[in-house]
Amino acid sequence: MSNKKIYKGKRQAIREKRRQDKQRQRLILILVVVGVALVIAALLIAPSIRNSIAPVGDIIGITPNPRPMAEGTAMGDPNAPILIEVYEDFQCPACQIYSNEVEPLVTENHVENGEVYYVFRQYPFLDDSAPGNESDQAANSSMCAAEQGRFWDYHDILFANWNGENQGSFSDKRLLAFAETLDLEMETFTTCFEENRYKNQIQADLASGQDANIQGTPSVLVNGVLVKPGYVPTYDDLKRMIEISIPDSSE
Repeated sequence: MSNKKIYKGKRQAIREKRRQDKQRQRLILILVVVGVALVIAALLIAPSIRNSIAPVGDIIGITPNPRPMAEGTAMGDPNAPILIEVYEDFQCPACQIYSNEVEPLVTENHVENGEVYYVFRQYPFLDDSAPGNESDQAANSSMCAAEQGRFWDYHDILFANWNGENQGSFSDKRLLAFAETLDLEMETFTTCFEENRYKNQIQADLASGQDANIQGTPSVLVNGVLVKPGYVPTYDDLKRMIEISIPDSSE
């Protein structure tokens, strides 16, 4: 065999090896891209998969506690001299304490007698860095309950069943089960829930809280004045602000 033929054969072998190496590199690149895409997809759909297969678990029922002149997310006389606005995230542990210990005293001592018009504002933020959306969906579902005149009952059952931030207490399945426990009209509720019908209203509450320089929850405003910024207000804090803000009838 001549040197020319040997040289030509070697060149062909080199070219073939290069071609195979390029094909192998392309295949590896494709596999890497597909693998990354699959990981991203898994991260995105994992919460919904967990929600769909996770059991509902035990649900703590509540005894409905009617609020005076309740309408939507508010209670009391809209013409009352004092407006109290409370910004809360249903996953907030301090909000649970405030709603269980402070809010009933304000309702009994100041809303029922016409002094205070009390408004709940949605401020869901504790799921912002979490893979799920429990704060947002709790707000969403509470507004759907409000549509049926049952916001405050749903508010109470949420806090009664909360057991940790972003731990599944407010999975979609459980939020629907809470509504069923309260005997809400489920077809109407589910449609509202799936549409996220009150998203714009919830966003408006968030924006108003940011405008009021709210940094956390619960945050309470009495006639537009933030009470004890950075701290959970006690009943005495609110009572003091209410007394200061009540117009002097002798004037």
